[in-house]
Amino acid sequence: MVSLLDPEARGRVILVGAGPGDPGLLTVRAVEALRVADVVVHDGLIDMRVLDHAPAAAQRISVAKQRDRHTLPQEAINALIIAHVKAGSVVVRLKGGDPFVFGRGGEEVEAVRAAGLPVEVIPGVSSALGCAAEVMLPLTHRDWSSAVSFVAGTCKGLSEQNWSGLAGQGRTLVIYMGVTCSTAIADKLMADGVAPDMPVAVLERGTLEGSRAMRTLLADLGDMILREKVVSPAIIVVGEVVLLSDADNRLKGYAALAERQAETTKDEA
Repeated sequence: MVSLLDPEARGRVILVGAGPGDPGLLTVRAVEALRVADVVVHDGLIDMRVLDHAPAAAQRISVAKQRDRHTLPQEAINALIIAHVKAGSVVVRLKGGDPFVFGRGGEEVEAVRAAGLPVEVIPGVSSALGCAAEVMLPLTHRDWSSAVSFVAGTCKGLSEQNWSGLAGQGRTLVIYMGVTCSTAIADKLMADGVAPDMPVAVLERGTLEGSRAMRTLLADLGDMILREKVVSPAIIVVGEVVLLSDADNRLKGYAALAERQAETTKDEA
């Protein structure tokens, strides 16, 4: 592998996860990569303060995407990266969260490799992990959840996605990009047998200024998002562990979970 800090190593791509937002959650390796960048190609989910780690002379190129409206299509982003690398630049491709969790990092690595160019991947703290940690919401818990799944909640193809078994007692489901389709998502999960009173959390702008954590029940998910005027970026967490995220009422959360478990045991008996 090419040494990241080798000043003679030109013409390469470093795919970097910028974490969920807070610049303090950058990895040491990510900061090292930014410091040697000639070109930084970044998306719209990063905190602009992250770019301060790049040299002042480094070119900064935004390829920010919004729902159904991309500044550049993915193929053009791939071509842009490759063109700069072929010109001898160290290109840092900076993505919010982790580049391999709903970040299209795999597509970009494939494109760079197909062009015969060197590429390195530096993982980042994924949005789900960072946002959940901020509100002390454990995605798994020895007593309450032994599995966690991550899905994309975009409207396109939602009805064809098979989420059966991903949410319910003892399981946690994390939904990225689900704000717009929240009502359809709730209906989908309830149709699959998830209880309407399953706890749900919506984590908006996690780790950034103005972040909000909202809790409700699955049946109320779509209505709450409308009431609270939730906007992206936000993730949705479905599962009993949501009750443990209320730091002011943690004991009440444990009591509520114990009560739910007792009721389920009674029903099964």
